[in-house]
Amino acid sequence: MRAQLSSIRADGSRLPIHPLEVKGRWVTRRRLTFALLIAIYVAAPLVKIGGHPAVHLDVAARRFYLLGGTFNAQDFWMVLLLATGFLFSVLFVTAWRGRLWCGWGCPQTVFLEAVYRPIERLFDGPASRRLKQHETPWALGRVARTAGKFATYAVVSAGLAHVATSLFVSAHELRGMISDGPHAHPEAFAWTTAFTALLFFNFGWFREQFCVVLCPYGRLQSVLHDRRSITVAYDAARGEPRGKVAKGNGDCVDCKKCVQACPTAIDIRDGLQMECLACAQCIDACDDVMAKVGRQKGLIRYTSQAELAGQPRRVFRPRLLLYAALATAAATTLTVSLVGRTPFEANVLRLRGVPFVIDGDRVRNQLEVHLVNKRSDAAELKLSVRGPDGLEVQLARDAVALGSLEDARVPLVVSLPKGQVHGKLLLELVVTDTGSGLERRAPIPFIAP
Repeated sequence: MRAQLSSIRADGSRLPIHPLEVKGRWVTRRRLTFALLIAIYVAAPLVKIGGHPAVHLDVAARRFYLLGGTFNAQDFWMVLLLATGFLFSVLFVTAWRGRLWCGWGCPQTVFLEAVYRPIERLFDGPASRRLKQHETPWALGRVARTAGKFATYAVVSAGLAHVATSLFVSAHELRGMISDGPHAHPEAFAWTTAFTALLFFNFGWFREQFCVVLCPYGRLQSVLHDRRSITVAYDAARGEPRGKVAKGNGDCVDCKKCVQACPTAIDIRDGLQMECLACAQCIDACDDVMAKVGRQKGLIRYTSQAELAGQPRRVFRPRLLLYAALATAAATTLTVSLVGRTPFEANVLRLRGVPFVIDGDRVRNQLEVHLVNKRSDAAELKLSVRGPDGLEVQLARDAVALGSLEDARVPLVVSLPKGQVHGKLLLELVVTDTGSGLERRAPIPFIAP
């Protein structure tokens, strides 16, 4: 096994990584996946559903629009359900298929491989030329190419940062902010500039160090994987001993194409390693060599340690079933909550002070109705109170018009004859959405001596 990372020299300095450009079924599938994910990212703040962007997280106003749904700060518990479901889903995928998220869905991988590396190849050429360039002195041509490359990085980083900002202020508002200039919206300008700088630094220089040094996910592999987890693996029994195509040697011709194609510069032949992203570039590189030397593909492939040892593939295992059950429970709870969620909220609040007032032969309670419209458009809500005979109701307004995620407080006074109730009695507030006909009822605790 390696004593140090392949991306670090013996003196501790960083060794630049320039993965070999490979072609194959896995690279093609990853590119299609990356294109889809980037399209979703760019479209999220631009495409409107129900009159609002598909994703608009207005943190300042505590208003959140997601795929046609409208949410406010009181719905934060649903975010916890969503995060819990995502967490257990990642655990399930990791225990089942290794670091599939890292190689196929992580934004770090998606933007680096689908956006920034193609820009680098455009200016600096293929990997072999880029590697030689590090050993040659600076010349005018290299300076011009490097300047053009980093200028393009800056423009692309600014574009991606503006898309991120539009998720929080909406694309329409962002266009207005840009027209007004930085002085009119210093906070938005500062956040966008900071995110641009972060993207530029990360994808222009830091790159694989984020995965190797900062990201804790890779370090969790040892507790999430088992011998039956499907990972990118080298079939040592078939490949060893390495060497040229000759009798007595294994299938591995020791061309090192798998190492050259790796975005973290590991040698997959050394076994499963923390730095492996399961990107499958080594699989395509090796399959290409195997085809050229007339040997069967799959020397490096998606498989498990148990399969390499000759054991049958076993998908259903206790930890997988546990992760799947937890993810399903979180997803089911979230789905039921969303389906049963009413488009408005109605809560009865008791005013500060004494719980009741005796007014002649009647007992009076002073309350307040808090209404919130959780629809993506305007709504009109009608209010009424139900109770026993003798109930008198004084509502400041019996109909309230509210815009999307607007709220209102309506004073409410209810009274009953003094001898009709003792202790506590539950009345009922009925709120009806005139547009949809939906009705919601809320209890009103009436307190008497």
